[in-house]
Amino acid sequence: MSNQLSDRINSVTPSATLEMAAKARELRASGKDIIGLSLGEPDFNTPDYIKDAAIQAVNDGYNSYTPVDGYVELKQAIITKFKRDNSITYEPSQIVVSTGAKQALYNVAQVSLNKGDEVILPCPYWVSYSDIVKLADGVPVEVPTSIENDFKMTAEQLEGAITPKTKMLWYSSPCNPSGSIYSKEELRALADVLQKHPQIIVVSDEIYEHINYGVTSHASMAQFEDMYNRTVTVNGVAKAFAMTGWRIGYIGAPSYIARACNKLQGQVTSGANCIAQRAVITALTESPDRVQYMVDEFKVRRKLILELLNGIEGFKCNEPEGAFYVFPDVSAYFGKTLNGTKINNASDFAMYILENANVATVTGDAFGNPKGIRISYAASQEEIKEAVARIKAVV
Repeated sequence: MSNQLSDRINSVTPSATLEMAAKARELRASGKDIIGLSLGEPDFNTPDYIKDAAIQAVNDGYNSYTPVDGYVELKQAIITKFKRDNSITYEPSQIVVSTGAKQALYNVAQVSLNKGDEVILPCPYWVSYSDIVKLADGVPVEVPTSIENDFKMTAEQLEGAITPKTKMLWYSSPCNPSGSIYSKEELRALADVLQKHPQIIVVSDEIYEHINYGVTSHASMAQFEDMYNRTVTVNGVAKAFAMTGWRIGYIGAPSYIARACNKLQGQVTSGANCIAQRAVITALTESPDRVQYMVDEFKVRRKLILELLNGIEGFKCNEPEGAFYVFPDVSAYFGKTLNGTKINNASDFAMYILENANVATVTGDAFGNPKGIRISYAASQEEIKEAVARIKAVV
């Protein structure tokens, strides 16, 4: 392994979500009753109509290698989805299907970034963004946000973060971990700044698009005509369709980026799973209303967990408009000693909760925001009640 590659790999931190999940498994194995609120995974089963499509694909004899960038029929379904849900028109040459949205993001970074290129990341951001950028020899530039502005970057902050080395802006909406959603007007304000910097490419991660509680309508940067040729729209089926293990993500992008991603993927993983692709055709072709029952339940759980957390002194929460996370500011505990444990930061606090309340969360340090912790409410109402009761008892 070259020294340069070794340095890049060594600079990458292990996923905090997976670390916490591993620690939770270790404690479970030792007999502890752990409630897991750390993983970003719906607790619903994949809908039957999607599973039936997969079974039909097996019976129809789909078992061969797939095209690197996805079946033609799936690409057409993705094009239909983008037009129906996002008012974005793509051609088949602009679509690349990958083994999950994470691979799609990795592909885009690898084909777009040169050594020293800067990538603006509004904080908090999804844990893998920073390390994916580093693996492509890019430089993450974190733009702090706070609970007071609903964890959203302003146009003024964006302008202040741009330098001659800025190559990309990455963000998610709805956001993992905060659940915040950029309105069309807010995206337009960011786009107005970007008009002065035509070298900057935008990556808009919209994997939680359909988990939206109806306060702010979903909007896509690529909807704007003057941003269409500078935006990569990333999506997938893991979250809204409860298909995390099916591993299908995709991009709609300028043709030159899509072609480059196709070439790269052809030398790494090649085409995604054939049965999963056939099932996703059905998932995307059917109306999103068919998975609304999951969103409705998440909304009930959101109300429940916010009411419970707001009853704990020291927890400061905003009201997330999408996804299935809350990201409370817990900095009121920093510097304090709880049951003999000194809490210096969010990582200490998350570990304290795990070891003393037997509840797994994720430190905000992993998301570029050291004041908070991420709590997933993709769990039953009974588990949420018990988990928050345990947390309250130890703080």
